[in-house]
Amino acid sequence: MTPKAASQDIFSEHRSASRWKPGAFAIREGRENALAKVELRGISLSYRTNDGARLLALDDINLKVRAGEFLCIVGPSGCGKSTLLHLIAGLHSATSGSVLVDQQSVTGPGTDRILIFQELGLFPWLTVAQNVEFGMKMKGVPKAEREQKIEKYLRLVHLAKFQGSYTHQLSGGMRQRVALARALASEPDVLLMDEPFAALDAQTRDILHDELERIWAETGRTIIFVTHNVREAVRLGDRVALLTFRPGRVKREYAIELQRPRHLEDVSVAQTAREILDDLREEINKSIEEQYGYEAVQ
Repeated sequence: MTPKAASQDIFSEHRSASRWKPGAFAIREGRENALAKVELRGISLSYRTNDGARLLALDDINLKVRAGEFLCIVGPSGCGKSTLLHLIAGLHSATSGSVLVDQQSVTGPGTDRILIFQELGLFPWLTVAQNVEFGMKMKGVPKAEREQKIEKYLRLVHLAKFQGSYTHQLSGGMRQRVALARALASEPDVLLMDEPFAALDAQTRDILHDELERIWAETGRTIIFVTHNVREAVRLGDRVALLTFRPGRVKREYAIELQRPRHLEDVSVAQTAREILDDLREEINKSIEEQYGYEAVQ
C-alpha cells in the first residue's frame, strides 16, 4: 500500500473513531483542584554569549500543570518555550529555581517524561514496530510485554497494518504517529511536545489534532505542548500560557473553556485565538524592535 493510499485509509478510519467520548471532558474538569503533576518554581536561566556577556533567557517562571491537563505554551520566537520543555525533561538545568514532577525535584532525564521533537528522531534502519519497541528494549522490558505494547499502541495511532514498514515508506503524518506511539509505549506520565506538527500540511495536521485529542482522552496523559500557532493552542489546550519576549516570563494564562471536540475553523476558536494574539503581538513587536531597531508597523 502506498503512503497516499494508506493516508486515505487512515483518514476514513480516523473519521469514524475520533469522535469525542461523552464524559471524557467532565472527568478532566473534576481534576481542577488536584495537586500539580508538573510545577515550575521561580525558574530562571541565563547563559554566557560568545562575546562574554550574560543573557537572561528565562526569568522567574512559575507554572503549575495538573495531572491529565493539556497545557499549550505560546510566545514569540526566542522567548524560551522549547527551553522550558528541555528543563522539564531534565536535559538542561536552570540557573535558579526548581522543576518538580509529583512533588519531586527533576535532576535529570527520566522515563516518566518523554520529549517529542519536530524532527521525530526515528531510526530509518528499523521497522515501525522496532522503532516503537526501541525505548522499551533499552529499559529491559520482557519481549512478550514489548510485543503486546507494540500492538496496543500502533492500534491506538491506527498504524497496526504497518508494523513491518520502514519510515521512508510512510507519509509525514504517519511518521509522526510512529513517534507518538513510541513515546506512549514507554508509558510516561508526561508528554512534552515541541511543535510536533509544524512541518505537516494542513490536512494532515487537522487529522493529527483530532487523533492527539482522542489519545489524550483515552490515556489520561499530561501533555505540555509548545507551538507558534495560537489557533492550534486554543483548539487543543485546556489552558494556554503566553510567554513574553526575552527574558521569557509568563505574561498571562488563558483558561480555554470551549466545548470539545473543537476544530480550527470554529468561530469560537478563532475568536479566542484573536484575544491571545492581541497580547502576543505586543511581544512580537518587542522582538522585531530589538532585531531591527524600530517598532513593527501596527
